[in-house]
Amino acid sequence: MYPPQKHQDNDKNHLIEVIKTYPLATVISVKDNTPLITHLPLIYREEDGKLIGHIDIYNPQTNLLKDKNKVTVLFSGPECYISPSIYTTTQLPTWNYIKVHLTGTVTQIENKAELKQSLITMTQFLEAPDHKYTLEADNPRLDKNLEYIKLFEISIDTWEGKFKLSQDKKPKDKANARQELLRANQQSITHFLDKIF
Repeated sequence: MYPPQKHQDNDKNHLIEVIKTYPLATVISVKDNTPLITHLPLIYREEDGKLIGHIDIYNPQTNLLKDKNKVTVLFSGPECYISPSIYTTTQLPTWNYIKVHLTGTVTQIENKAELKQSLITMTQFLEAPDHKYTLEADNPRLDKNLEYIKLFEISIDTWEGKFKLSQDKKPKDKANARQELLRANQQSITHFLDKIF
């Protein structure tokens, strides 16, 4: 697996924390040697270690998210360019990032009551910690849209953590890289939103 061992994290608790903090996943299926890619929030279900998601019935990938099909799932944490200028030692430019790569087996769940409850549960998770909105079970829009959504779960077969965070550098340089990751992510989000909106 690449990157090198020093940039790999096999602590499943760390990988689960990435999934919980950055739940928008890239879900990749392959049909006839062509990848189908959809970005979907997936929730990690603690009790059985499965990922739970929903997909629009009109998405062409929907038919591949069932029947024990295999998928690759990527979760992305923070990332940024690291300039040698932040280090106290001589270095070259690099890029720091956090990624989780999973492979899994998909099962589609046809039970409408389970679909409805999973949408409510996902909303509760995503609304944390403030819970300013509650998706009520008797919401008529929810019932109306159940016909257009498929529920699926992914049993995780393999886990890979790729945490390239300057952990091979001296303590001061490692701390500087951490601060740069925080600064750069805040600045890039602000800059991007200001340009677009």
